[in-house]
Amino acid sequence: MKGAKGWRTAWLAAFLLAAFAVVPAGIALSGRTDFHYTLTSVALLSVASAGVWLTFYIGRINIGQGAFALIGAYASAILVTKAGISFWLSLPLAGLFAAGVSVLIGLPILRLRGVYFAMITLVLTQVVTLAALALPITNGAKGVTQIPLPGGVTIAGLTLIPDFAALHNPRLAFYYVACALMVLTFAAMYRLVNSRLGQLCRSMQQNEELAASIGVNVAYIRLLVFAISSFLGGVGGAMFGAIAQSVYPSSFQVADSVNFMLNCFLGGLGYVFGPMLGTLVLYFGWDLLFELGRYQLLVYSGLLIVLMLVLPNGLLSLRLPGRQGAKR
Repeated sequence: MKGAKGWRTAWLAAFLLAAFAVVPAGIALSGRTDFHYTLTSVALLSVASAGVWLTFYIGRINIGQGAFALIGAYASAILVTKAGISFWLSLPLAGLFAAGVSVLIGLPILRLRGVYFAMITLVLTQVVTLAALALPITNGAKGVTQIPLPGGVTIAGLTLIPDFAALHNPRLAFYYVACALMVLTFAAMYRLVNSRLGQLCRSMQQNEELAASIGVNVAYIRLLVFAISSFLGGVGGAMFGAIAQSVYPSSFQVADSVNFMLNCFLGGLGYVFGPMLGTLVLYFGWDLLFELGRYQLLVYSGLLIVLMLVLPNGLLSLRLPGRQGAKR
């Protein structure tokens, strides 16, 4: 046990060193500052995918995370541009708003069987897109533009976060923020699955009727998990809106919701860090196949099918056997 804990600590230290020091230094030496945006996108997509993974953890298929990312992006943009609220305050508020919407949606549909829940979440992204086109507060197809870069945060004369607009390279600042958000998200996920709530979630994944028979409030846990999932989607969407300094009804589409789900499948549904690895592989895999032109989508889809057939438990199942993936 001590050895396993030591290895986990070593891997965590190596990851943090690579993410916050080695990778930025390598990008600076190469001069390819565009990689800041690329890796920032990977980090934020993995955060949203982590929420989808959590719904899988209770045995539910969530194909609607793009809807909550869009809700979070609009909520943050409106709070910043129309209410004058600091972006850093709008970030958790956007997540909470997305979670609140998910509760309203989840109250009736989470009582349905899993297949019906999956079918309803499939149309959520399109419904939110149509709502964004129709509502006056979202400015229709024109979207919300000219979103200011995040301002600085100063406490007692100490600058905790610099003003992004005053930075020579705000993309680097966004990269650090996205990495920090990703680390906090997966640390919280790891803690959750190893808590009592995580044990209850696992019991529901195996048999909801049996879990209910021993006193587990199945409906409450479903709703709580769905709210946490949507919160992560809303936060990720809000960050994307701040980076692009704009948000449109087409900013997140049904394809994005499907990709969030694929990230979890590819990385491994039984592993907390599966969404992180799955996002990294899918994001760069799509770009690497760009040279194939019109055959890009065909090859990409074929490779995904082969990988899921060969590795049904995801890429992380290649690790040494005998370890419990969901707990690692």
